[in-house]
Amino acid sequence: MSEEMIETIVKCMSSDKDMNAVQRIQTEHRLKLVQAWGIKEGSRVLEIGCGQGDTTAALAYVVGEAGFVHGVDIAAPDYGAPITVGDAARYLQQSVLGKQVQMEFNVDVLAADVDFPEDSFDYIVFSHCSWYLRSFEELEAILEKSRKWGKRLCFAEWDARIQTIEQYSHFLAVLIQSQYECFKESSLSNIRTLFTPDDVKRIAQSAGWTVTNEQSIHSPQLQDAKWEITMTLDDYKEEISKLDDVPEKLKLLIQSEVTLLEQTRSTQPMSTYVFCANQS
Repeated sequence: MSEEMIETIVKCMSSDKDMNAVQRIQTEHRLKLVQAWGIKEGSRVLEIGCGQGDTTAALAYVVGEAGFVHGVDIAAPDYGAPITVGDAARYLQQSVLGKQVQMEFNVDVLAADVDFPEDSFDYIVFSHCSWYLRSFEELEAILEKSRKWGKRLCFAEWDARIQTIEQYSHFLAVLIQSQYECFKESSLSNIRTLFTPDDVKRIAQSAGWTVTNEQSIHSPQLQDAKWEITMTLDDYKEEISKLDDVPEKLKLLIQSEVTLLEQTRSTQPMSTYVFCANQS
């Protein structure tokens, strides 16, 4: 990928000057994903869980003016900080990439009134959004329902199979959050269900997809590990205090895990598990 490509996409994102360096790193990672999926110019793409549009913008650049990216997300437009998903979407849709992008929020793809014509998209994209889901059953239901909408599934999520000791702290922060999330009836957290690559592959196959082209992509400059660690250390006490049914033994286990997390020094993000899948 060229510097010109990255710069063009970054200019379409609603980050301020102080966040440009962060956005460049995020954009480069998203372009790696799009290239791994083999998405072609002129393609029609449905992105489920588009969020603020990091992957959406990379997709829009690659499909070009002859293509189209339809992003949907269950979140409300005012979700997210320091920039809401709604503000980010408006900025992207008003940019030079906007003519090939549509983004909608408050869209539950499992709702009865949400549907698309059969094979109306070349690709269904699920990028770094599966851990936001409530359960294994929800992920399978989404993958099963969306199978008729597109010919090929493109998936990416953090790879919990840590490959270096520097990735351990990112995994530990995720594990801590996912443990107390098990006791919530509803949540707005970044991490609600931890899926391993084997989990996702099994769920995709059960939903009627044939998985191909698996790989793990490492982007060591991504800031997500530090963000998750900071959030975990700042929030875990309050999160646990709001729950009535957490066993005392689990609280002590989480405290031990937090102590280990506080002692880590060198941090890198986990790699990203990526695959493509065809309709079975």
